[in-house]
Amino acid sequence: MSNIPSTVPEQYRPGYLPPQIVQQGKDQDELPGKQVKLDPAPFDDVLADGSKYKAAGKLEGKKAAITGGDSGIGRAVAVLFALEGADVLISYQPEEEKDAQDAKDYISKVAPKAQVELAPQDLRDEKGALELVDKIKKWSGGKLDVLVNNAATQKEVEHIEDLPSEQWRHVFDVNIHAIFYLTKNLIPIIPWGGSIINNASINPFVGHPKLLDYTATKGAIVGFTRALSNQIVKEKGIRVNAVCPGPIWTPLIPATMTKESLESFGPSTAIGRAGQPVEVATAFVFLASADSSYFTAQCFHVNGGSAY
Repeated sequence: MSNIPSTVPEQYRPGYLPPQIVQQGKDQDELPGKQVKLDPAPFDDVLADGSKYKAAGKLEGKKAAITGGDSGIGRAVAVLFALEGADVLISYQPEEEKDAQDAKDYISKVAPKAQVELAPQDLRDEKGALELVDKIKKWSGGKLDVLVNNAATQKEVEHIEDLPSEQWRHVFDVNIHAIFYLTKNLIPIIPWGGSIINNASINPFVGHPKLLDYTATKGAIVGFTRALSNQIVKEKGIRVNAVCPGPIWTPLIPATMTKESLESFGPSTAIGRAGQPVEVATAFVFLASADSSYFTAQCFHVNGGSAY
């Protein structure tokens, strides 16, 4: 397309498919997917015009905890929060240590003033979630300004008859139960003006036929977000919002999707490509900052006109 400026990276051009999608998810056949294996790596801070993200100090002096912050959308959120002046705690699965350390090293490079805490933690049960709560309370000194509930899992299954009960329970444990445990126990240390941001999905609004369990949990997150906001925003001054991404290039995609889904991942959207994590992370910055002081119980769709 000749009207696209030459400064626009290939990843932002309509029709782009990452090489690992073309190769049917090579080296990403186990959960959780690893960002260090993605080539090219997703963009954390490179925008669609080819420029670097320009921070404005929107989160100076804030402390933010991000689950699943080692890769994908969570990593981009951690990077932009740090660039905006926040100290960040990154929670991740213990087996993702290399991704987490890579994220910390990158943040230290681009935002050297930011303090980055790595907190490996399995969130599949209440005990693990409460252990993370204790780590966050200790790290934050008893004051957490932003909680980002981002950690999630998925795996495509074409027919409900083939969906194992174990998988159904596991996806609910990670995607929604952990959010309840963390939020319930961290609200007491979130001050007036604080922000809770949940990562949902476009899928509950359209119904992804191969992600029945995942879609159900993301719908639960939307309902949880709206109800919790209406419960606490006036009394506690804490805003609760959700971001609902469409197809975004993260390690979870080649690790969990079928060949058929991978081949249509991105080009099937109205914009003609998958999104980059930074394109979602900018919405998190807005919702975490005072810029969004009158936004609560909202669902921000970041999906490129996605059908799913």
